[in-house]
Amino acid sequence: MDSEISKLNQKIQQDALFIQDLRKEMAKVVIGQEDLINSLLVGLIANGHVLVEGLPGLAKTLTVKTLAACMSAGFQRIQFTPDLLPADIVGTLVFNPKENTFAVRKGPIFSNIILADEINRAPAKVQSALLEGMQERQVTISDTTFKLPDLFMVLATQNPIEQEGTYPLPEAQVDRFMLKVNITYPSKAEEAKVLELMARQSLPSAGKVVGVEAVLKARQTADLIYVDDKIKNYVLDLVIATREPEKHGLEKIKPWINYGASPRATIFMIQAAKAYAFINGRGYVTPEDIKAIGFDVLRHRVMLTYEAEAENITSEDIVKSLFEAVEVP
Repeated sequence: MDSEISKLNQKIQQDALFIQDLRKEMAKVVIGQEDLINSLLVGLIANGHVLVEGLPGLAKTLTVKTLAACMSAGFQRIQFTPDLLPADIVGTLVFNPKENTFAVRKGPIFSNIILADEINRAPAKVQSALLEGMQERQVTISDTTFKLPDLFMVLATQNPIEQEGTYPLPEAQVDRFMLKVNITYPSKAEEAKVLELMARQSLPSAGKVVGVEAVLKARQTADLIYVDDKIKNYVLDLVIATREPEKHGLEKIKPWINYGASPRATIFMIQAAKAYAFINGRGYVTPEDIKAIGFDVLRHRVMLTYEAEAENITSEDIVKSLFEAVEVP
């Protein structure tokens, strides 16, 4: 086993060379936001979608656009607004009067990286237009189903739901996102660098450093990463604890949880942990990997009761309690 992991470590170090190139290139444009960049890279390698939440002006859109700019891949930005229609995303049939026929006009979803900007500013039916594409990797226009590219990733940004003119995402769609990242204000030192870099007419730009094939190869390699049974049981305990916290001595938080994480959380946590180990050059998953990505996987899957909201309890507080209570292998 040790020799196999050693060989896998060597393969990972070779296949993950572009990760450092990506970080360096993104650092030319994005200051700070290390957690966000890590989560985007994990989503990229784990073949998962990422939801980014934060107040306006915190470089959510800039970071996602910079990642796309560093890749030789198709990129489409969809600005979600209250008057957006589902056909504006997936496409529609267009009548050709000369030939008296209908032709399919594909929408912007037919690309590699989709930036769904301010996704919660559009009504639920438009948000749900992404569902089939995100989960099934295909979309249906009229009576025809079209497959999406092998590299297909939705990176969505949203403002906090307390903001004016926002609509909460349906639970079914939120669950499709592998990770949800909350970002906050930069430190004073980081903001000083932002000021130096951005307070000018000529803004920095990032160049292309990786192609689609390298990312797909990295995904195959990451899938080989070793996960011990103890780690799998640790993940199972964490996810089940969101449904039955009393089994881990957390009777106090049970009234605050409306319902816990679905089995999709278990799958996503293992996949994300493998990707996290990959970008750190390791062929095996550790408990620290689970802790590093666990909050991003669970925070949007723990639905709170009215009691919790009345007491200003957040899903972040619940997940923190779970990680403190569940025994680490």
